[in-house]
Amino acid sequence: MAEEDRRLAGEIARVLDECRLSHAVHPRKLKELSALRSASATDAHPGLCFFAAFSRAVAPLFDFPRRTASSERAVRFVSAFAARRDEKDAVVCDAFLEEFLRFLLVAAAAAHRPARFRACQIISEIIMRLPDDAEVSDELWDEVIDSMKQRVGDKVPAVRAFAVRALSRFVNDGDDSDITNLFLQTLCQEQNTEVRKTIVLSLPPSNMTSEAIVGSTLDVSESVRKAAYLVLASKFPLHSLSIKHRTIILQRGLSDRSSSVRKECLKMLKDEWLAKSCSGDLIALMRFLDVETYESVGEAVMEALLKDGTIISKEYQSPRQFLASNCENTEGCTSNIQLMEAEAALYWKILCRHLQSEAEAKGNDAATTTGTEAAIYASEASDKNDLLDEILPATVSDFVSLVKVHLSAGPNYCFTSRQLLLFGAMLDYSDVANRKVASEFVNELLLRPLEHEVDDDGNKIVIGDGISLGGDREWARAILELTKKVHASMGEFEAVVTSVIKELAQPCRERTADFMQWMHCLALTGLLLENIPSLWSLQGKAIKPSEMLHSLLLPGAKHSHIDVQRVATRCLSLFGILERRPTGELVSQLRQSFVDGATSVRIMASKSLIDLLTWHGPQEVDKAIGIDIKQPNNEKEGLASINSSNLRDDESIGLLDLLYNGLNSDNSEVGDAADDESVHSILGEGFAKILLLSENYPSISTCLSPLILHKLINLYFCDETKELQRLKQCLSIFFEHYPALSCTHKASNGCISTAFIPTMQSLWPGVYGKSGGPAITVSKMRKRAVLAAQFMLQMMQIPLFSNERKEDELSSGNLSSSVQTSDDFDSGEEGIAIRIAAEVAGCPEKKTSAGKSYIVALCRIAASINFRPSEQHAIKCMRGLLNGMITSVTRDKELVKELNLMAARLRSLDEHPDEGLSEDQSAALFGKLGLECNLNIDTSTVIPPTPAPQSGRTATTRRRRVRREVSSSDDEAQSVPLVPVTPSQISVRSHRTSKTAAMSKITNNTAVDSSDDEDGESDVTSDELSE
Repeated sequence: MAEEDRRLAGEIARVLDECRLSHAVHPRKLKELSALRSASATDAHPGLCFFAAFSRAVAPLFDFPRRTASSERAVRFVSAFAARRDEKDAVVCDAFLEEFLRFLLVAAAAAHRPARFRACQIISEIIMRLPDDAEVSDELWDEVIDSMKQRVGDKVPAVRAFAVRALSRFVNDGDDSDITNLFLQTLCQEQNTEVRKTIVLSLPPSNMTSEAIVGSTLDVSESVRKAAYLVLASKFPLHSLSIKHRTIILQRGLSDRSSSVRKECLKMLKDEWLAKSCSGDLIALMRFLDVETYESVGEAVMEALLKDGTIISKEYQSPRQFLASNCENTEGCTSNIQLMEAEAALYWKILCRHLQSEAEAKGNDAATTTGTEAAIYASEASDKNDLLDEILPATVSDFVSLVKVHLSAGPNYCFTSRQLLLFGAMLDYSDVANRKVASEFVNELLLRPLEHEVDDDGNKIVIGDGISLGGDREWARAILELTKKVHASMGEFEAVVTSVIKELAQPCRERTADFMQWMHCLALTGLLLENIPSLWSLQGKAIKPSEMLHSLLLPGAKHSHIDVQRVATRCLSLFGILERRPTGELVSQLRQSFVDGATSVRIMASKSLIDLLTWHGPQEVDKAIGIDIKQPNNEKEGLASINSSNLRDDESIGLLDLLYNGLNSDNSEVGDAADDESVHSILGEGFAKILLLSENYPSISTCLSPLILHKLINLYFCDETKELQRLKQCLSIFFEHYPALSCTHKASNGCISTAFIPTMQSLWPGVYGKSGGPAITVSKMRKRAVLAAQFMLQMMQIPLFSNERKEDELSSGNLSSSVQTSDDFDSGEEGIAIRIAAEVAGCPEKKTSAGKSYIVALCRIAASINFRPSEQHAIKCMRGLLNGMITSVTRDKELVKELNLMAARLRSLDEHPDEGLSEDQSAALFGKLGLECNLNIDTSTVIPPTPAPQSGRTATTRRRRVRREVSSSDDEAQSVPLVPVTPSQISVRSHRTSKTAAMSKITNNTAVDSSDDEDGESDVTSDELSE
């Protein structure tokens, strides 16, 4: 029997070896191995004898970890053989399958990685190949499912991927949703690309999984995003997705940075959504996308299909045919024009724009070439123009009639009217009659009042944003484009618009206009100011700039209606930007609106003042109202703290001070805008731009940068602004780019390093006047402060952009040949560590509970900082300051251990550990960091102190000498920082000195020793008692 088993195992091994070489022999070898299995089967044990030999033959495969071509062929053959079911020997096949699956389950739970990997791979292949009529017991399937669920959490990514693939066959079972939940949970946490891709491909179509698959279209991996679009195309019909999901899918896919993902999205759009779900009807596809709400998505779809050549323009009725079919039997035919759908209007607008651009491109190609090639290009351009003429209305009058009908149809056709209005930019106005008709129509559009509704109390409510002409920015752009096309001569556009403004401003001057007339006039004024190069363009026109300012803008900003104030404030901003120097009355009014206005007015005033500051500079804006703050070298040292009661009356407050105190105010109400705008968010974004482009504003002192950054960090970590998502996003991008732009942004004369300690002081509760609160609140505030500190350290670690880094390397390379020690510590983490040590030494509240926790947090941060070997001066300085830090946190044994380890690291980095800093070097170091020089950490004495003076007083004077570093200059005091102080010595000395001082007070001993050592001891004793 043993000889028969060996013969059978040899035959199986031979077949497997042959199958490793080529896939072509697999069908023949499957039949051969099946016959061998059938021949070895017995009635008592069907297939078991063969299985024993087969398991021994495939065992080497479980020890081979690499995925080579030969091993993969062997795995596929083994899986195909196990899944093969011969109807003649069904019982033998089923018995072998069950035994082999149990064998694989044991291997899947092994500690050996290659065994788990091969077992999960073969199990997944078998499950995917098994026919639906395979006879396998339910108990065995349950064991397989449970085993694969455990392997989904395996530490080997390949094992996890094959486990997911194996479970994908069972994920569609309605009774078992645990697998789907496991997939969704794993997808959120998975780091490996292949595993995420496998999960996405395995998810079933359902409402529960659609959100995860749509979210995978933003995956960082190109293959995962491509897989997501493949799943959406194959498993999710168009009607099963919500409108929001449809638009998100197309918006992300058509604008993806990867061409393969864009192709997959376009394939889904063409083959599945357009061809199958909409039967090739593009207008029907547009209805599924709700183009009135998601216009940009509809335009992107049209442009992608046009670029691909999918759209045939003659499929639908053109606007010209539209007019003709409805006007055949009607005189005048204006009232009987059939209204056009929004989807059709968008379709024809994009198509006409595409044809026009194609015709212009071909015409330019024809003009730049010669011969046959030029003739071909000219013919193509002519074809495009002919097709465009067939689509557009035949005359300008027809175009005007078509637009007027839709305008009179009410607000439901506003979108269609705007799309049709853009046709006007493609028409020809060279004919005088056409230009006259179009000019009259443009004049009607400019004079068209704002749409409004009336509430139950009879009050008028404006429809739209209340700022743009017509209440919609896109509508205003459409009118602007048509107006510039009709009035294309130089100065004609300004003349036409100013004449309309003068007509609208007449009732405003006479104080007979209601708030809607004011808003209409100011909206048109804003449209004009946005589209002229300077105020000189208005010279000689119907209304002069000074007249516009004093008779329209300033009175509008003082109007009783809030909406009028808001739109007037915006116009004042545009007017001020166009001025060479801002007008005093304009600046005063903007400041007044910023201080006293309603929330929406303050938001608009904040934008206006930020725009004026960045355009003219703070000094020019302050000079406009008579503030001329002259600092030497333009170095303003700080920003004044202003009482809110003084803002209304005190006009001597500079613009920077005014805006900075706007950040300090508690009023962070959100305006009516949909993008959660507030005064804090506007000012935060403005100051972030100022810091990011600080080189463009030389009039703003560099000393203010740390103050501004400190405030922005507080704003970013503040609970009150957590709902301002736009501000959070803006600041997160700013913090990522600001330290990478320039090395000076990190240095002591820059921003980040200098702002570190003030930020910690302002965020830590209970110190420097910062109020605390309940224990839970204090704990939360401390965690937030530590998080902010770690965040700033990460900013210091961000590398410079390539150009800045190359310049820095060149400058350092020029010095490397002559100077080995660098003084660049202020632009690295070393400067922050020294600042922390100085703060620990000089903190006035270190005796309080809050102060102690503050000191401990600072020391923990300092212990995590790594010093560069090139910063020798910073290393020596920090070694001298570590003693004071250890003394301040003696009760925290773990922290003391960390600081001692840091001292050991610094000593190993110090090229000359026995040498210290000279007084000039330490003074220069502190001066570069902007710290006071009375912290004498000079360890530059080369000769160590002799043992004789220290023999009797080492334990009692070591702490005293640390104290005397500030005032004493003898050799002994200078050498002490080289010796780390242990907590046991401090404890013994503290008890003894405290007891001595107490006994002295009891006996009323007033004798005073005149020696310097005893004076120092009394100081230390008093300090210890105060603790």
